[in-house]
This record gives sequence, C-alpha cells and structure tokens, in this order.
Amino acid sequence: MELSCKSEYAILALIEMATHYENGEPMQIRQIAAQQNIPDRYLEQLLATLRRGGIIKSQRGSKGGYLLSREPWKITIYEVLECLEGLDVKVSEETSSIKSVDSAVVDEIWQEACLAANAVLQNYTLQHLCEKRDSRKQLDIMYYI
Repeated sequence: MELSCKSEYAILALIEMATHYENGEPMQIRQIAAQQNIPDRYLEQLLATLRRGGIIKSQRGSKGGYLLSREPWKITIYEVLECLEGLDVKVSEETSSIKSVDSAVVDEIWQEACLAANAVLQNYTLQHLCEKRDSRKQLDIMYYI
C-alpha cells in the first residue's frame, strides 16, 4: 500500500485546518497552499472533493474559505482516504468464480492485510496527527548556549 500524492496533499491541508480549528475562522486556499507547499489549483480540486464528501465545509464571502465540518478528533484518516480514493475494502465472498487454492490463499492474505491497514487508519484522527506533529516539533527544538 502506498499513499498517493493526492491523499498526502489532502491530509496536509486537513492538518492545517485542524491546527486552526479552534479559532473558528475559515482558511483560504492560498493560506493552506502556502503553509503546506501545495499547488493552489490542485488544492482547490482536493478541497472540492473533501467538501462533497462532508469532511470540510465552505463559507462564502470576503472572510470566506474552508473549515472542517466536525471536530478534528472526529475525522479519521480512513474517512479522508475513503472520500478521496474510494476505499471500500471488504472481505470478498466470491463463491461463483472458481479459484485455485494458491489464488485463494493469496486473496485471504491480501484481505487480512487490507483489514489490518483499515483498522489502523480508523484509529487515527486529524487530532492525533496534529499531536504527533507537535511532539516532533518539540523534539526538534535545539537549545544554543
């Protein structure tokens, strides 16, 4: 499994929005793009997808922009990836197609791996990512004498 560029950019944008969630003010595309080094036009497309998926909401007007639709601790990474990539990995129960024993074993292992990955993604929220980032920033602080 590999994280697509699209998903990575979207998660970075959502982390930026989660960081500013408490002030309640919407963030503009150019703000998010500048902070996370994401191309503006690409970010615009990603945010439109996330809005349609109910993860963020938009606000019009001079002070408009984008906001998380819910608290950062209520938005899972799985939900974000599902919105962007269409993740819908379920254990397949294909009894109609005849498979070799080898193929069936490979399918079982792949399904088990996907379910494990999904479980991890469902356990992490945007809040968790912000906390991990903040703790790493604390470790990176260097004291000079």
